[in-house]
Amino acid sequence: MKHRIVVKIGSNVLTRNDGKLNISRMSALVDQIAWLRLNGYEVILVSSGAMASGRGELHVDHDLDSVEQRQLFSAIGQVKLVGLYYDLFREYGMHVGQVLTMKENFQPGEQYDNQRACMTVMLENDVLPIVNENDTVSVTELMFTDNDELSGLIAKMMEAETLVLLSNIDGIFNGHPDDPHSEIIRNVAPGTDLSKYIKEEKSAFGRGGMHSKYQTAATTAANGIRVIVANGSRDNILTDLVTKPNLTPHTEFFPKK
Repeated sequence: MKHRIVVKIGSNVLTRNDGKLNISRMSALVDQIAWLRLNGYEVILVSSGAMASGRGELHVDHDLDSVEQRQLFSAIGQVKLVGLYYDLFREYGMHVGQVLTMKENFQPGEQYDNQRACMTVMLENDVLPIVNENDTVSVTELMFTDNDELSGLIAKMMEAETLVLLSNIDGIFNGHPDDPHSEIIRNVAPGTDLSKYIKEEKSAFGRGGMHSKYQTAATTAANGIRVIVANGSRDNILTDLVTKPNLTPHTEFFPKK
């Protein structure tokens, strides 16, 4: 029986310091996801990076407001992003499919059922779903908080065993991550409150941050799903979490039974 896992890759993992897409890291993460699929895992990929992918594609000689920028660059970038994933996974003979969704699709009803059925038939036919928010129509109150929230909803909807949230730091620390005296909190029991360790800081290129990851992890674990917060910038992070978890820095939220 295959283990179903949702992997969320954040914007800060997929972007370089200049805000453009980091193709080398993206390729390395694809290699690891391919390894997971070849070793008994069903993977659903929730990927940020559309804006980063599109930002360098088009020069605009007039001012755009924040919503216009998000819509324009995400629309252009999503095509490029999925195209890159298509090419990278094709090297392994693996098929991918795109799923663009909105917050309203997670309300009980026909849209929710159709979305779940779509991803189910994809997995049954060995197609890797690549999920992102539909940024062309999701604005203001219609938006997810970020893709952390989206990945948690996907994990619950698809009854995943594990959700992996890849950030640009190793996990949740009991102090500031840059403080050499801080230690990573490796294991989080159900119902544990870590809020005193979390600062509400946004990531440089995304809408989330560790506060968002903590909220998603706590909520998802309460729904019976194991959650791991780890550093997507580390070499071989996904394979190491499987093959040598005790030696790999991460924070794990144990599911509520």
